[in-house]
Amino acid sequence: MTDRNLRDLLAPWVPGAPARPLRDMTLDSRSAAAGDLFIAVAGHHADGRRFIPQAIAQGVAAVIAEAEGEAIDGDIREIHGVPVIYLAQLPQRLSALAGRFYQQPAEKLKLIGVTGTNGKTTTTQLIAQWANLLGETGAVMGTVGNGLYGQLVATENTTGSAVDVQHVLHDLVGQGATLAAMEVSSHGLVQHRVAALPFAAAVFTNLSRDHLDYHGDMQSYEAAKWLLFSEHQVGAAIINADDEVGRRWLAKLPDAVAVTMADNLQPGCHGRWLKATAVNYHDGGAHICFSSSWGDGEFDSRLMGAFNVSNLLLALATLLSLDYPLDALVSSATQLLPVTGRMEVFSAPDKPTVVVDYAHTPDALEKALEAARLHCKGQLWCLFGCGGDRDKGKRPLMGAIAEQFADVVVITDDNPRSEDPQAIVNDILTGLLDPGRARVVAGRAQAVTNAIMQAKAEDIVLVAGKGHEDYQIVGNRRLDYSDRDTVARLLGVMA
Repeated sequence: MTDRNLRDLLAPWVPGAPARPLRDMTLDSRSAAAGDLFIAVAGHHADGRRFIPQAIAQGVAAVIAEAEGEAIDGDIREIHGVPVIYLAQLPQRLSALAGRFYQQPAEKLKLIGVTGTNGKTTTTQLIAQWANLLGETGAVMGTVGNGLYGQLVATENTTGSAVDVQHVLHDLVGQGATLAAMEVSSHGLVQHRVAALPFAAAVFTNLSRDHLDYHGDMQSYEAAKWLLFSEHQVGAAIINADDEVGRRWLAKLPDAVAVTMADNLQPGCHGRWLKATAVNYHDGGAHICFSSSWGDGEFDSRLMGAFNVSNLLLALATLLSLDYPLDALVSSATQLLPVTGRMEVFSAPDKPTVVVDYAHTPDALEKALEAARLHCKGQLWCLFGCGGDRDKGKRPLMGAIAEQFADVVVITDDNPRSEDPQAIVNDILTGLLDPGRARVVAGRAQAVTNAIMQAKAEDIVLVAGKGHEDYQIVGNRRLDYSDRDTVARLLGVMA
């Protein structure tokens, strides 16, 4: 992997560290192999220090462990001849340590971080895809997977561990990536997973209710997102000025790029800016006219809905701020493809149009329904559920939004996990003014089938909540299931 050794890695932090060659580094004792460096962090779920004996039994060359409660910073001990080095505040230092181990990969490409509740996946994929059209080798890291654009490998978390992030960047550089667009989650920021990364640009999409089971309240959630701009190394900041939080942040970031669809530029705005001057929605997407501090332009987009226009403009402003030419960006814009499972349109002759989207928050569901309505000639159907063992407060909110913005509401399962699916449905129904109007169908595949069979050709059926996911979690079992595959099969088209 590298020619790293322990002494070089820890200089000058730990002057007396022995010169042990290291093969790779890992946080997981189960995957630790001979010659590896095992990192033992006191984590949220388990204390990695408990697994030091297991890692040593598997032949690791050295261990770096969290000092708190066990040792002082820089202590070196030995267990069966294996050095165990204790570092204070290891989680905060791990990104820098891993960056050094993997030869600072982020310095070898243009790294763009994208944070926000909704739009991270679409915006990162648009940035990487657009950069490819301009001759870069674009890569993506995030919810759908990591890898060169179009060759993503599935991942567990939006933002991997501090070690994973540096390791993936190292691999991407090895594959020839010259630009990487990375989703940066609030969890990742709070847990210092991207602490040492130099971002050429950072983008804020929007902020609405999500992950309150983790953050507790909206103030803490906003503070977590703000860390990207306040505590990290960021070149250009690109901020959605149509978001209330974004406008607050623009007041604190005088050099940021303000992006708006609603002319929300601050009076006397001295920074750079980009705004939509006209957007016309049609069956195939939208025609967008814009003006900016780089110049004016217009282009056609195949993406659906207003929030995707916002994502497109954020991607455009990001690439402009990194000195890509306006003319080349505008002329290539029509080639940009929609993102898998994000307002993804499936259609067939004499069948309803079906839109598969990842919307699983109240705000995202509202935006998806508003987007679909712009293109809908008949009735708008909304099929969704809410995840089990997650923020219960959003369930009635999503029920109310579905009732308000759709003509037909279908409530079904979406990863019930350990909860009773009917109890989740009942929570959703409490948000409806007329619960009797909703169609409740147990079993997601059956619900999707019924909706598509019953909807008319001029209708749009929004299938919300899963997007790209290819599983359904019931109890502790992860079952194979994909909205995209189910819809494609029913319409007789390719997913």
